[in-house]
Amino acid sequence: MTDSKQPNITLYTDSTPNGIKISIALEEMGLPYKVEHLDISTNRQKEPWFLEINPNGRIPALTDTFRDGQPIRLFESGGIFQYLVDEYDQEHHRISFPRGTREYYEMVNWTFFQNAGLGPMQGQANHFVRYAPEKIEYGMKRYVNETRRLYGVLDKHLAASRSGFIVGDHISVADITTVAWVMWAAWAGVDMDEFPALKRWEAMLSARPAVKRGCDVPKPLTIKDRLKDQKTMDEYAKKSSAWIVQGMQDDAKK
Repeated sequence: MTDSKQPNITLYTDSTPNGIKISIALEEMGLPYKVEHLDISTNRQKEPWFLEINPNGRIPALTDTFRDGQPIRLFESGGIFQYLVDEYDQEHHRISFPRGTREYYEMVNWTFFQNAGLGPMQGQANHFVRYAPEKIEYGMKRYVNETRRLYGVLDKHLAASRSGFIVGDHISVADITTVAWVMWAAWAGVDMDEFPALKRWEAMLSARPAVKRGCDVPKPLTIKDRLKDQKTMDEYAKKSSAWIVQGMQDDAKK
């Protein structure tokens, strides 16, 4: 598929690490898209109409008009990235590399590293550090330390990067899928000063205009501001914990 295909994209999202991944990608690619804000604290993502788009009831999700003129749905950030690259990035490679090249497969390596490793581990660190109704020392240490270990892998890799990017000489899916989580490092109990190369990389990416725009979809991203004030941080964690725990209880009844 050529990059000249006209998109009809709607992004269903909220201001989470997985949510902003896709808006950052769309901004870097320069693609027009509509936004449907799903405030996950209200469980809008569990409503029947959205379950037709993502049966798992999670964000992000995306709809578009496919090559045959019919609607297509995409869910899971990795699947959405694959679709966007296949459909809209085969000529200019704004966030990818030519299929079959070394850079392409290296991008795939690091993308799966984030999707299957860093994201799930950091997500659990978030839960035990910020949201769990009781402080479980084992859970906190287990997931924070595993997140730190994975950050160390990235830090070592980036320290040897000539371009400053995870792969090749320009931003790619590997960078985008990862930076969306690294921005939340302190929320997971991780001190970025441990990882100087990773910290420089995050600053470099965060300064990009498209990344800034993508972070503010569907609303301004405020995690960095929250982290500056302990009271604000505690209030946000308490509020989030309430609906997360309630959602877990509701799911357990099904």
